Amino acid sequence: MLAGGYSWRLFFYVEFAFGCALLILAFFVVEETLYHRKPPATEPSVQESSSSQQDEKNSVTHAAIEDVGAPAATGTDPIPPRKTFLQTLKFWGVYDKDTEFFLMIARSFTYFLVPHVLWVITTYGIYIGLGALTFNYTFPLKITAPPYGWSQTSSGLIALASLLGYLLAIPFTATSDLLAARLTRRNKSIREAEMRLGVMLPVVLLSPAGLIVYGFAAERNLHWVAYFAGVTMNQFASYFFFTFTLAYAIDSYTANISEMLIAMNLGKQAISFGMGLDLLDWVLQHGYAVMIAGVFCAVVLVNNLALVVFMLWGKRIRRFMATTWLARVHRASVKEIATH
Repeated sequence: MLAGGYSWRLFFYVEFAFGCALLILAFFVVEETLYHRKPPATEPSVQESSSSQQDEKNSVTHAAIEDVGAPAATGTDPIPPRKTFLQTLKFWGVYDKDTEFFLMIARSFTYFLVPHVLWVITTYGIYIGLGALTFNYTFPLKITAPPYGWSQTSSGLIALASLLGYLLAIPFTATSDLLAARLTRRNKSIREAEMRLGVMLPVVLLSPAGLIVYGFAAERNLHWVAYFAGVTMNQFASYFFFTFTLAYAIDSYTANISEMLIAMNLGKQAISFGMGLDLLDWVLQHGYAVMIAGVFCAVVLVNNLALVVFMLWGKRIRRFMATTWLARVHRASVKEIATH
């Protein structure tokens, strides 16, 4: 819009309108998923017996044992009635009254010390920093200048390369679940979190290769197709790491996932912000090939190669973390456990 000659005020008005539309849409279609269900009350039943006193004592004892193991038949349905659509729109009074708000925030920061969660944070932060900042910052500068001479309104077409990369990767979404299910059957139906990681091996080197292609295309003014190829390769690989590292972390730690997600969101934003803070200055000072094909490529490669570490020693790391003070802190505050 700005390149097309429209006012910057109109740009912010449009952004504000989209934000309001999203808020209204979320109010009507995103339903609350927190439910507080109390188990039905049980009343002990007394069996009458017309036999001897000893038989009466035995029957009462037997009835008490049965009452402990199973609820009494009260004739009422323990399942609450389904809420109407208007009832689902209620937003007041719907919160977890048993959760310590400030302690939950404090516990969220401790997840930065958990290797499995930290890997998710670095993965999201690095790939967001590349996709949302590095490519979007540098491509318009290159493509609007000689020898390309594209118009400013066409400089955003690099987003099509990201779209293409994700579209090509979407058909592989179920591969980690399929691999994990197959390995689980071979393992006598015992599921391990690391069983899903094998599908990420083919794309470990794809993203660094895409950065090399993009960096040298910008450094040597190669054909514009090289820019699109580099971005497509990077985004194709990022879909695998976005999807499967998060699933791996949730498989590894199924309790208090909401606190873990808070840490992930804070951490990834900090890393991506840091990557784009002085990006243009770094590029102008050191060149596209050094920064993108060199420095950023090395950072992505190290992050991706952590896959091998977790495939080989991920279970041992979890066992070690279970013996630390961090595990004791979270064990005492378990409120929710995810199931599959």
